[in-house]
Amino acid sequence: MPDTTPRRPPLDDPLDTTRLAVPGLLVEVVEESPSTNALVAERAREGAPEGLVVVTEHQTAGRGRLDRTWSTPARSALTFSLLLRPRLPAEQWPWLPLLTGHAVAGALLAHGFPAGVKWPNDVLVEDRKVAGILVERVETPTGPAAVVGIGLNVRLPADLLPVPTATSLLVEAQERGVDLPARDRLLVSLLETLRAAYDAWQAGGDAAADRLRAAYAEACVTIGRSVRVELPATEALVGTAVGVDRHGRLLVEPADQGPGGAAVAVSAGDVVHVRPA
Repeated sequence: MPDTTPRRPPLDDPLDTTRLAVPGLLVEVVEESPSTNALVAERAREGAPEGLVVVTEHQTAGRGRLDRTWSTPARSALTFSLLLRPRLPAEQWPWLPLLTGHAVAGALLAHGFPAGVKWPNDVLVEDRKVAGILVERVETPTGPAAVVGIGLNVRLPADLLPVPTATSLLVEAQERGVDLPARDRLLVSLLETLRAAYDAWQAGGDAAADRLRAAYAEACVTIGRSVRVELPATEALVGTAVGVDRHGRLLVEPADQGPGGAAVAVSAGDVVHVRPA
């Protein structure tokens, strides 16, 4: 009798380095790394120029916000870090993780996945997390730099996802009947979209900042929802997320003040969690 046991899709999808050319970026692939952010930060301190991208086929000790750790099977995700040296004032740097999330969501939308952003640094598909972002400032001999780390679940099947609120492009492609692009094609799309968004932000002045703020607000699934913002040194803030201010802070109207109350601005560095209320 024929074997009718369902076959698990292969996790392994090796990157083809010949397909990773992106204008303005230098892409390097390493087989294994504890953390691409740590590796790129070290290279930044050694004088590496803006545009360095380090991708690993297997990240063994990845880090998220608040030093949360995570890992995925080899060649099942896209885990990489990009070195940037923004010329904009430091007070505008908090927009980097938001800009990055918006670019990642935009690239996924172009491939048929209905992605949105959760403030401040997650990318979701139908309220399930598909990608996380960690941006770190690094002091270097030639001035401060930003290391932008991205982890995107690509080929993880449902039974290997870490939590019920996570997803992968494989799971979403199977549910929606769309094609799952190869990891190298996805990586190029992500890098091209992110580089274009970053260059526009850098060069466009106040008008570009306003456009980014409006585009981010439109893509942000947090805005308009009742939220509970966990803060490390005070009581949780419960209310409605109503927008993002010019500094990239989430604006929350406290529930105890009623509709139209003065919004409270919270920054990503002050927040432990933002959850549905």
